[in-house]
Amino acid sequence: MIRIRNFQVAFDDESSLKELAARRLKLPPQAVLGVVIVRKAVDARRYRGAPVQFVYILDVTATEPEKKVLQRLKRDKNVELVKPACMAAPALRQFSGNEKRPVVVGFGPAGMFAALTLAKAGWKPLVLERGKDVDARHADIQKFWQGGALDVQSNVQFGEGGAGTFSDGKLTTRINDSHMADVIEAFIQAGAPEEIRYLHKPHIGTDLLRGIVKNIRLEIIRLGGEVRFGCQVTDLERNAAGAMEAVIVNSEERFEANSVFLGIGHSARDTYRMLLSKGIPMEAKPFAMGVRIEHPQEFIDRAQYGEDAGHPRLPVADYALTYKDPVTGRGAYSFCMCPGGQVVAATSERGHVCTNGMSNYHRDSGIANSALLVQVGPDDFGQEVLAGMMLQDKLEAMAFDLGGRNYFAPVQTVGDFLGGTSGSTQFLTTPTYQPGVKAVDLHDVLPEFMTKTLAGALPWFDRKIPGFANEGAVMTGIEARSSAPCRIRRDRDSFMAEAAPGLYPMGEGAGYAGGIMSAAVDGMKAALAFLSKNVHTIKS
Repeated sequence: MIRIRNFQVAFDDESSLKELAARRLKLPPQAVLGVVIVRKAVDARRYRGAPVQFVYILDVTATEPEKKVLQRLKRDKNVELVKPACMAAPALRQFSGNEKRPVVVGFGPAGMFAALTLAKAGWKPLVLERGKDVDARHADIQKFWQGGALDVQSNVQFGEGGAGTFSDGKLTTRINDSHMADVIEAFIQAGAPEEIRYLHKPHIGTDLLRGIVKNIRLEIIRLGGEVRFGCQVTDLERNAAGAMEAVIVNSEERFEANSVFLGIGHSARDTYRMLLSKGIPMEAKPFAMGVRIEHPQEFIDRAQYGEDAGHPRLPVADYALTYKDPVTGRGAYSFCMCPGGQVVAATSERGHVCTNGMSNYHRDSGIANSALLVQVGPDDFGQEVLAGMMLQDKLEAMAFDLGGRNYFAPVQTVGDFLGGTSGSTQFLTTPTYQPGVKAVDLHDVLPEFMTKTLAGALPWFDRKIPGFANEGAVMTGIEARSSAPCRIRRDRDSFMAEAAPGLYPMGEGAGYAGGIMSAAVDGMKAALAFLSKNVHTIKS
């Protein structure tokens, strides 16, 4: 098979990939038998007035011998021979039928892929999820956004699929791991579009994710697993050596378990407290907090694509911005940018307000939003394990009070924020947060080190995207749950918690992931560590 790398094609070129590949390899079109897209990205830099480019990696099969093609193009460093990857399946311990089945706590990406991996190996895991199934959860969330009561166990943070189900469904990640392909294939088998195999920035969207996570659950059940909703793990039982013996659910039901996979998510504050009380080794870690900012999507499209903006062959545009304060060295950056989406109420606790971003598959709301986050570390909140969590809790409660104590979010225009005024409702776009917003001064809720950093970052971002700091652009507070404020310490190789044999902390909640893909991979690797030959011996 011949691979073409860095293959740039004008976005409006309607030639078929077979035609393009034949032209590139200097072959007649009929000589190209097939083309597989390995990667597709968008290059919007428009050198010397050139149109926006699609940049491909293509694998091509042809009738002409590969060596002959490569000889003809030997000066071309972007054309090479590749062989299909053949990876030997790892040796996994099989379920004997006499051992206690593993328990998976939490059914977000980490728990879902740990359970799926265990189920495929015949281990029939028991999944315990504190929230509801995704359909009931969706109904509860919609009710809350429309002004109804908050369900503290069924919301944007808790329930089938985890927090990522009500986000943009982005599958981009900074990790580079061979198991990423396995996660992608599992999503596709569950109903995700096949394009996520090759897009440089793949996403699914919350509307599709709801069906996909349900299908993964049904596959786990088909393979012999069990998934229970409304089951919050409220206690752990360990023997004298610290090894796992059982989990307690809803303070009343006991499940014996020698192996517990802990995928609790970054918002399970009550579970963090329980784990600390049980002596599970944990540590504070840096994270980030800030606000959501909204712009018209067409403005972002024009900024990225210029005169090509709005063309039906181009995806809605996104952006990634970073800033470092020249005096303090503290960083600020855009995060979880949601093209064509909305800002959502993402609290899981009464008397708190926090936000997140969400979009559907087609990203067609007409509004772009992104978090603008400021780095926060133990030097800001203290070295105690849960000090960062307590800061999150304090600021979210202050945001609730500032918004009117009715789950309205506090908002402020960029002009007011930078100008030292407040109360303007001359918004560039209507705020998308529901159930509603209240114009206030965000300086009354955000710590000074955050407001000063954001005040420096906004003009800097405006230099990168002119108009970004438009005085009417609305900022919605607060975004406090971008990642876990603490980490559950674990062994690098076994994936087990330190001094707690049989406990496998994983995913975002354990402090080892930062999104759907990395959490899913982490859950899969935790399960594989359990299944490997060198895993600890389980006593029946």
